[in-house]
Amino acid sequence: MPSAGRFPQIAIRCRLRDVTVAGAAKRCFNVGMKGELDRMSDFKRLRVWRKSHALALNAQRLAGGLRGPHRIALRGQITRAALSIPTNIVEGRGQISSREFARFLRIALNSSTELEYHLIFARDSRAIDDKAFVAMLDQVLAVRMMLHGLLKRLAADADPSRHS
Repeated sequence: MPSAGRFPQIAIRCRLRDVTVAGAAKRCFNVGMKGELDRMSDFKRLRVWRKSHALALNAQRLAGGLRGPHRIALRGQITRAALSIPTNIVEGRGQISSREFARFLRIALNSSTELEYHLIFARDSRAIDDKAFVAMLDQVLAVRMMLHGLLKRLAADADPSRHS
């Protein structure tokens, strides 16, 4: 029996080789599958991810500037909605099918709409000024347009009648 805090070695049989991993890292990748190992990191190549990552960082900075106990919930909601956008792009990119990727992109799109509302509320409640609102809203709308474009492209690639 392993000691507390230690995990036993686990042997996993892959199609191409035997792999021994420790702890919770029990996932086995078939290195022969076309590009599947690259999918884990290729989200960084997506322009929409880079833009949404910058949006999340800026939203966190904006939320950090909201002071007072009555704004705690708003800070959390802005941060959570903003972080959800790049997070869902990353999670979706790790999926095997384009259909699943599109599902996560739609979740990211919904999070961008939620973030827009939180920004409107922050402006209307005078938690942020118009200049900060417009700057953040411009970023949100740019990311949303990119998400729509990527979803359209995935739909076109999935439609075999368009490949003639």
